[in-house]
Amino acid sequence: MVEDDVIWKPVSLTFVEYPQGDLLGKLLAYLSLTPIFILVGFCAILLFRRELHTITFLAGLVLNEAVNWTAKHLIKEPRPVRGHEGFGEYGMPSSHSQFMFFFAVYIILFICIRLHQPTSSCFIDNIWRILIGFGVVILAIIVSYSRIYLLYHTTSQVLCGALLGIILAIPWFFLTHVVFTPFFPWVVSWGVSEYFMIRDSTLIPNILWFEYTTARTEARQRNRKLSSKSQ
Repeated sequence: MVEDDVIWKPVSLTFVEYPQGDLLGKLLAYLSLTPIFILVGFCAILLFRRELHTITFLAGLVLNEAVNWTAKHLIKEPRPVRGHEGFGEYGMPSSHSQFMFFFAVYIILFICIRLHQPTSSCFIDNIWRILIGFGVVILAIIVSYSRIYLLYHTTSQVLCGALLGIILAIPWFFLTHVVFTPFFPWVVSWGVSEYFMIRDSTLIPNILWFEYTTARTEARQRNRKLSSKSQ
């Protein structure tokens, strides 16, 4: 039996409001959930691939969110006047814009530096790098704008969040690329890493092609063995 004086609060993680009948607002409301989709994607990738660089990328996103939470509770700047009850009282800096710009900048650095092959000048490779980089930046801008349009944040809160995300993404990438990566071969040799099948594919230029050719070769060998046994 529910008492009348009980205060109910929504789970703000996926709580998004938009003006009724506003199709653009509805679209932006759904797009503002992009950070949730990205985190779910990370969980799926970690479950099936268990790649060390993915783990450090996710650790950077978690650290980014911790910095955002700390900044909000130090600055204590309220959200816009219209506000959204139950969503949290502080809005500076915007966690959505900080998350998305951290993600976008890290992805751009990853495909330009980590996946860059000096001996490769394939036109198709360069095109998809440009498209991915352009795409993640546009997505970050749209998600950030949605927070202003839906009155969850002011323009300054969104801009500060974006700037902070960029500032954090650059050193975290180079810390991972320069400091952490040389230790990856040692980490994967640990017993616990072998148990959970954690791997490091840093030295493999094209991991998708490597996995495809490896699986194809193994399948052919097994087919030959089955054929020889059946004869």
